[in-house]
Amino acid sequence: MELTVYLAGEIHSNWREELKEKAKSLKLPLHFVGPMENHDRSDFIGEEILGEQPNAIFRDEAASRINNFRTQILMQKSDIVIALFGEKYKQWNTAMDASAAITLGKPLIIIRPENLHHPLKELSNKATVTVETVNQALKVLAYIFDEK
Repeated sequence: MELTVYLAGEIHSNWREELKEKAKSLKLPLHFVGPMENHDRSDFIGEEILGEQPNAIFRDEAASRINNFRTQILMQKSDIVIALFGEKYKQWNTAMDASAAITLGKPLIIIRPENLHHPLKELSNKATVTVETVNQALKVLAYIFDEK
């Protein structure tokens, strides 16, 4: 059995690659999907598809609609959602994706450092599992396949 995992969270660090490499080394039967990681492409996909927009607000709106479409399709097809909240960047998209996973009834693993416990307490309470590290999230995933 292969599971599809949607990786929500900031796109500025390599946490997805770290998680994918570790899952591969553990031979976990997982397929990963997620948001567009090319920041410029994500920001300008509306104009790429629909043509030049009259200003930055319209450009953002066009890109947001297409990015939300992508997220909705990939998340609905996923078996599990992992949402990483990092320390450095604003996490609005991550919170939105985690909330969408909850609404869709998707099993949700939140990864967040201890110092974000308080601001994320309600969201963590609704998640299936909350951990502090990528390694802990991988251990949760590995446990799914553990037969011992």
